[in-house]
Amino acid sequence: MVAAAALVCAILLWLTGSFTFYFDEWTFITTAPDWTFWTYFEPHNEHPSMLLRLSYTLLLNTVGLRAYTPYMAVLLLAHCANVVLLFELVRRRAGDLVAMAAAFILLVLGAGWEDILWAFQIGWLASIAFGLGAMLALGRRPAGAAALIAVSLAFSGIGMVFTVAAAVELLLTRGRRRDLLWLVPPAVALAAWYLGFGRFGTHPDPQPTAANLLIDPLYAVWGLSQGVAGLLGAGGWIGYPLLALALLVMAWRWRRHGLDGFTAGVAAGLLAFYLVAGLTRAQLGWQQSGASRYVYVAAVLWLVLLGDAARHLPWRGTWRPALVACVFLACFNSAVLLVEYTSAKTVQMQRAVADLQALAAERNDPCLDPTSDADVLITPGITPPAYYRAVDRYGDPAAGIPVRDRADFEAARGHLRKANC
Repeated sequence: MVAAAALVCAILLWLTGSFTFYFDEWTFITTAPDWTFWTYFEPHNEHPSMLLRLSYTLLLNTVGLRAYTPYMAVLLLAHCANVVLLFELVRRRAGDLVAMAAAFILLVLGAGWEDILWAFQIGWLASIAFGLGAMLALGRRPAGAAALIAVSLAFSGIGMVFTVAAAVELLLTRGRRRDLLWLVPPAVALAAWYLGFGRFGTHPDPQPTAANLLIDPLYAVWGLSQGVAGLLGAGGWIGYPLLALALLVMAWRWRRHGLDGFTAGVAAGLLAFYLVAGLTRAQLGWQQSGASRYVYVAAVLWLVLLGDAARHLPWRGTWRPALVACVFLACFNSAVLLVEYTSAKTVQMQRAVADLQALAAERNDPCLDPTSDADVLITPGITPPAYYRAVDRYGDPAAGIPVRDRADFEAARGHLRKANC
């Protein structure tokens, strides 16, 4: 499984060789020279991001901006870790075959492309990796699990999912409730961070309102359905019948074999993920919960839950090739989707490079508007002075690259120049 994950991630690293820095990354890059100790505790889109900022600090001060491949390598290393850790987690409860099926589905999860093809998602994928590690350690080393949860929370708020999962598992497991005390330090640390820094974080526009409480259930149901559909490389309204089928499978498993603390914890973490996200994001529309970056998180948890139920399937006789064929088709469809999104993002990255080349071309132009945006869809809110300061310090990511997207290059130059100049 390690070899398969490494091979696929190496292929993805090669396919993304022309990618460059994009969107939220520039917020980090242009402000990095001014970061202080306290800056690391500031939230990014409501998320704690201490270790994500530290990761970018290390990368910016070593490889700089001249190459994007090292950033993608860190992201894909986290993805590889998630695949292997998921394999081990499912394997302990359902055996090798089910674990391999779950791991291969996650490995080529085309519906979760945003988390696999954008280096800025290091924070989310690292949170998942340390969260899965915590679930593996919880059985024998609750203190180690609590430490891993703390690290997960320091990368992003996705660590909350595993905090809930661990707490529910310990609460429902007879003789283990005293181990809940190990979760008190990370919970107190998170609360202290929120009171000191998190509550001052920026929210998306429009701002959340009390109406989110009414939209939240629909937001959660849609997100859950897209997480299930994403396992097959699908999406949209087909997610509803697939969600109903998944719930029936889980209900069958729990009725025949009982509900244990582990599966109840994972289910609670999955539900909490969407309900909490909906409180701050539902005003953007309930369909927003089906975003690709959310699908990846949900897919990990769904694979754990469905893998647990799959251990009771008849993996013998004629059933085996039939079930293997279903898994193969799901992986094949997801892999095709992932390749399609990689190709589409390659085109988008050509536009991003053209915007950066326009910024370089206009640097000494007296008509340059210092308050302008080269492209509000690629580098929103990044002013030319902030960009020039960053590239002077860390290197120019577009230096030496020929202009391939001439139309976007000229359009970006037009956006950067003062009107009637």
